[in-house]
Amino acid sequence: MLSRHPYLDHPGPLAFAHRGGSLGGPENSLAAFAHAVELGYRYLETDAHVTADGVLIAFHDSRLERVTDGAGAVKDLPWRTVGAARIAGTEPIPLLEDLLGAFPRTRFNIDVKAARAAGPLVEAIRRTNAWDRVCVGSFSDARLAAVRAAAGARLATSLGPRAVLGLRLRSLAQRTQPRSQASAPAPARQQALCVQVPRSWAGLPVVDRAFVRTAHRLGLQVHVWTVDDPDQIRALLDLGVDGIMADHIDILRDVLIERGCWTG
Repeated sequence: MLSRHPYLDHPGPLAFAHRGGSLGGPENSLAAFAHAVELGYRYLETDAHVTADGVLIAFHDSRLERVTDGAGAVKDLPWRTVGAARIAGTEPIPLLEDLLGAFPRTRFNIDVKAARAAGPLVEAIRRTNAWDRVCVGSFSDARLAAVRAAAGARLATSLGPRAVLGLRLRSLAQRTQPRSQASAPAPARQQALCVQVPRSWAGLPVVDRAFVRTAHRLGLQVHVWTVDDPDQIRALLDLGVDGIMADHIDILRDVLIERGCWTG
C-alpha cells in the first residue's frame, strides 16, 4: 500500500500545472497560477531561487534574461533589482511566500534550484503553515538534504537523483531476474513520498511498467514531467503513474476528463 501524507490526499491521478502552465500567462507568474486554479488545478509546480539579500522567489532560471526584461544572475542581485524585472515584459516575479498565501487550498510542488534557497524555503513553509500542502524536490542531493535537515520529517519530499538512479536500477533488475535474485539496492527513502522523473533521459526510457511497479512496492508514488502529448499522457496513465506535470494544462485536463478521472 502506498504511504499516505496529507499532500497525497486527493482522488485519482494528480494533475500538476508545470510552472503554472502556458495558458494563462508567462511561466511562474501569478497570472499563470491563477488561471490554472480557475481551470480546476489543485496542484501547482514551481521553483525556488533566492536573491543576494535573501529574498525567496518563485523563478526557474538562475539568470533573468530568458524570461524577463532584466539581466543578471539572481543570486548576485538584490530584491529591488530582481523585483523590478518583468516576466515577458509584463508580469512581476512573485515571492514564493506570496504564492503560498495567495492559493491557500492549493498544493505546491517546489523544485529547490539553489543551495541558499533551502533555509528561506523552510521558513516560508513554516510561516504559512503549509506543511501539509508542499512537496519539495531537487536535482541536487545536497540541496534536498539541506531542506530535509532544516524541516524535519513533517515535510514531504521526492527522491533525490541518487535515489532515483537506485530505483531505476532496481526496477531493471527486477524486470530481468526473479525477484529473489535481483541485486540492485533499494533507494534510501528518508521522508520521500514520491519519485518525480521524466519519461526518458538522454534517449533512454525511465518510466516503464517495471519502474512504476517497483516504486509502488516501496510505497512511492510516480509523478512524470513534463508531458504535453495526449497519446503519451494516455500511455503513462495505462502504466499506472500517479501524477503528470504539464505545460499545456488544457491537454492534460482534457485527457483526464476523457478518462473520467479529472478531479483537479
